[in-house]
Amino acid sequence: MNHSLSIWLVLLAAVIAANLPFVNERWLAIVPRRQPKTLLIRAIELLVCYLLVGGLGLALEQSLGQIYPQGWEFYATTGALFITLAFPGFVYRYLFKRHA
Repeated sequence: MNHSLSIWLVLLAAVIAANLPFVNERWLAIVPRRQPKTLLIRAIELLVCYLLVGGLGLALEQSLGQIYPQGWEFYATTGALFITLAFPGFVYRYLFKRHA
């Protein structure tokens, strides 16, 4: 797998994972829940999804060569990007007016 394909794969996974907590009522889209998810549960799920996508990126980077060490700035930037990617799902869940 080349570098360009790896980058696009991680970006696609990030877009899907960032919106996943907002488009369904299951825990990580797998485990059914009896009660609706609260915003706090969705935020925790968003953090778990961020870590999973980060693990995917780390695995792809390892398969392509040596892992470059990252500082706190990298994680702050990617966290902000992940939250920005979650905006469409947040709008769909909380700001869209739904008619019964």
